[in-house]
Amino acid sequence: MPYAIMRFEKRKGGPASAIEKHHERKKERYASNPDVDTDRSHLNYHLIQPQHKYYAEIQSRIERAQRENPKCKVRKDSVKFIDTIVTATPEYLDRLPPEQVRRYFERALDFFKTEVGEANIFSAVVHMDERNPHMHLCFVPLTKDNRLSAKEVIGGRDKLVEWQDKFHDHMAAEFPELERGQSAAVTRRKHIPTWLYKQSHQLTDEMKQIRTELEQIGTLNAKRQREKILKLLEQWYPQVNAFEAKLKPYDDQIRILKQNALSDRRDAERARWEQHQEHQEKMSLIYELQECQDFIDSIPQDLREQLKERYEAQLEQEQQFRY
Repeated sequence: MPYAIMRFEKRKGGPASAIEKHHERKKERYASNPDVDTDRSHLNYHLIQPQHKYYAEIQSRIERAQRENPKCKVRKDSVKFIDTIVTATPEYLDRLPPEQVRRYFERALDFFKTEVGEANIFSAVVHMDERNPHMHLCFVPLTKDNRLSAKEVIGGRDKLVEWQDKFHDHMAAEFPELERGQSAAVTRRKHIPTWLYKQSHQLTDEMKQIRTELEQIGTLNAKRQREKILKLLEQWYPQVNAFEAKLKPYDDQIRILKQNALSDRRDAERARWEQHQEHQEKMSLIYELQECQDFIDSIPQDLREQLKERYEAQLEQEQQFRY
């Protein structure tokens, strides 16, 4: 089933330079994204080409809005631009001839010109040098009365569902074979909050440090090194248990993602494009959890037993303190 795919990423302005280098292909190497085939980068094209650097494009629009509306405020934490990705399920775009692929993205651009204002869009570039053709469209979230407000322009979860409905209707008018996917509001899927991803990354980094210490245990320093590792584990292990408890409300979603990853790689690849960064973050979370569990299993048995004894003693002390 082919789907039209559209996703927003709110940006505060700080990462504009890095995003510009990626979107406009100003980097020589793309080690962080092995999907980029620089031999095909000449096939990329702009539907809207920025005339200046992203930062200047953003600032000029905000300054224009401030001239027209002195109440246009910019805070340190203001979202200054929206990085939008537009694509479709890979099999669908693979079947389309190049001129129809271009028309698909032109149609999407027409939608955003109407919805956010053509003057607010400063770049729309189509990447043909990655696994699936897609368009990066960047705009400044200015309201009709010239206020900088991503909250009002993009909105919360309910408005995002409305965005997806309108985008599908617009695209399907010219590409009727496209279907509307089920939104999280319909499936009642819970979104895993960002702070859990950050905590997962932190626990994984700490685990790697402990693993390095484990690998350095030798005959001469064994006793001292083991004690050092036990102290690190004493701090880390309770955090892992607490983290797993916080993930409990999302068990169903994580279980489904695990099944997709294990049972059907192609479905997982399709989901990667349907949910883009959100899906990659969820899969990263799963792999990190599994990596932590594998690490716990790999700790020598005697160390694990000592850790368990200390952990249980610590819990007992905490309970006594409570009462």
